[in-house]
Amino acid sequence: MKLNQKQTILVGLAFLSICSFWQMYDNIVPLILTNTFHMNETLSGAIMAADNILALFLLPFFGSLSDKTNSKIGKRMPFILFGTGCAVILVNILPLLDNGYSAAPSTFKTVSFIIVLGLLLIAMGTYRSPAVALMPDVTPKPLRSKANAIINLMGAVGGIIYLGLAAALYPNSKTQGLAHVNYQPLFIIVSAIMFVSVGILFLFVKEPALDKKNQELEAAHPEWNLSEDDGSGNETLPIAVKRSGMFLLLSIALWFIGYNGVTTWFTTYVSQVMGQGLGGASTCLLVATAGAIVSYIPIGMIASKIGRKKTIQGGVLLLTFCFLVGFVLTINATSISVPMYIDFALVGLSWAAINVNSLPMVVEMCKGSDIGKYTGYYYTASMAAQVVTPIIAGTLMRIIDYRILFPYAAFFVACSFVTMLFVRHGDSKVEAKTGLDAFEDME
Repeated sequence: MKLNQKQTILVGLAFLSICSFWQMYDNIVPLILTNTFHMNETLSGAIMAADNILALFLLPFFGSLSDKTNSKIGKRMPFILFGTGCAVILVNILPLLDNGYSAAPSTFKTVSFIIVLGLLLIAMGTYRSPAVALMPDVTPKPLRSKANAIINLMGAVGGIIYLGLAAALYPNSKTQGLAHVNYQPLFIIVSAIMFVSVGILFLFVKEPALDKKNQELEAAHPEWNLSEDDGSGNETLPIAVKRSGMFLLLSIALWFIGYNGVTTWFTTYVSQVMGQGLGGASTCLLVATAGAIVSYIPIGMIASKIGRKKTIQGGVLLLTFCFLVGFVLTINATSISVPMYIDFALVGLSWAAINVNSLPMVVEMCKGSDIGKYTGYYYTASMAAQVVTPIIAGTLMRIIDYRILFPYAAFFVACSFVTMLFVRHGDSKVEAKTGLDAFEDME
């Protein structure tokens, strides 16, 4: 039995569209809030955190709702189509309000922008969980690790497409000295990517038939069911394992606080500290994303040799070092340099070492029947971190100095190394090659 790569790539188009949108959202919206609407860093940071706050409620709700949905086009597809359609419309209203406010400021336009932004975040929240759930719906259990790697690669491709477009459309030579930058072309292109990706998904992935086929296949293989029950219906974990899980979740929150602080504020940081435009910042983030992608297979090989925990700890140390180097390279610079690109490539490598192995460690510590719940714990920890870090980092940048961003990130990532020392479980000795395993046997 081998993975249907073509089908998985098509399923991954939904995640590609989602990641393309969020990459643009994280890069452009902070610039619009601070440069056009002249909001301070704390307020704009709070607005940037709103998507993660909404996600804490919307993702489990709509994920559960889609589980109970039955329609001719499937359980997940109605949410994917509806959410994408609303998002495509709303995302193109934002630059109109941005340009309109720049030409003639008014409170009405500011309020309208915030309302549309809120509706857009709700629209994205309605289909993110159903889109992610579509993959396990149509993929046999033994092949879901391989499929998930392809899904994540599709998401990375979506991010790269956006970053490449931003770097090409908005180089520093075109934006430097402008009182206002018109981002409408970029919003139009990204919304077109979303529309076309989900359109192809709908046309070529017949969810009901694939879901039924997968259910029949799993019914014929009861040995794939990994749940363990002592007969009472209750499953408990040893205290030591629970303790490891708590420290691992704390580590996840800490490194997300550091990493997401940089990804959220980097475009604004580059603008304020270095006088650079969106193009230079996007190129650095593009290099980091590319660095992560090319690192997946080597990271998997390393993890299979030394284990997930040591691989994560190595990534944490490297990421801390890279953020400190980023501070040194940017505090007195006025242009993006080659050493910065090298540093961000290493940021991507280190983040791959952390991110590829952390979720497998979390689910390794639970019973088979609790995999979904523990995956939820993982996303709760990461999203909670992404809620607080834009606000904290933005406030520190406003009160102290913009140059605090990289030391701030390095501190929290370094703290995660300490908490990882107390993680004693979850490091599978038999199968720790998460990245490599996702690509082997694919022909």
